[in-house]
Amino acid sequence: MRDFSDDTSALALNTATLGHNLDGYGAGWSVEQVIDACSMHGFAGIVFWRREIGARAVEIGDRVRAAGMDVTGLCRTPFLVGTEAPETWHDETLASIDIAAGLGTSVLTVVTGGTEPGTKGILETQKRLADRLARVTDHARKCGVRLALEPLNPMFGGNRTCLMTVRDALNVCEMVDHDALGVAVDVYHCWWDSALHEACAEAGPRILGYHLCDWLENTSDMLLDRGMMGDGVADLKAIRRGVEAAGYTGHCEVEIFSRDRWWKENPDAVLATIVDRYKRLC
Repeated sequence: MRDFSDDTSALALNTATLGHNLDGYGAGWSVEQVIDACSMHGFAGIVFWRREIGARAVEIGDRVRAAGMDVTGLCRTPFLVGTEAPETWHDETLASIDIAAGLGTSVLTVVTGGTEPGTKGILETQKRLADRLARVTDHARKCGVRLALEPLNPMFGGNRTCLMTVRDALNVCEMVDHDALGVAVDVYHCWWDSALHEACAEAGPRILGYHLCDWLENTSDMLLDRGMMGDGVADLKAIRRGVEAAGYTGHCEVEIFSRDRWWKENPDAVLATIVDRYKRLC
């Protein structure tokens, strides 16, 4: 397992950690401020959300690289299935792929959406998901972008996802059978899964991302109360050991939705805390 005790060359920030994915939260820093601060604190990469990019993908990607970092991912596609999937899912997904390519990143996160209306369980929805993914994977390959299916904690099942485990995500990858498709492993969503190491080993090179945070023992909000690394009950080093044993050597992306704690802090203090916790605990 890689030694991070004095090395941030694999550390990336998901800008949601500063509140930038929801209106009205965070300090309201510009993209340029985020890039400059991440560079100053020694981060190696940044993951943006589509809402921050607009038509500036190439410009922003170039600025990140000029600051000595990489754009390590983009969040996210629209929901592809479920009651909240837009009718424009296909065009929006292609546009998301194009934004990722413009940024110069090879990873676009997919949060699938919930169960299809009129269905029970998750299998039928997973089949619909596979069918829709198959309609965009060739475009992704042409753009040099891979789609990372992110399973979510089961508490989001039926609402925001039809994938609750890495094994679920691999099942859909196998249905589609395309090299542009893989999985993302997020501590918040997978920490509880006793079969996680086995699923990661099976995923191997299909692991496209690893997301860091923690699970608070008494979380107060399903979506917006993630913990800073070390403040919760997830076995962070054990999870990373499993991910890296499967062959993953990419960035560790810190993604913390924290409306009532970290989004209220000065962003520089948040970034400094991340670096400290990453070196000591991750």
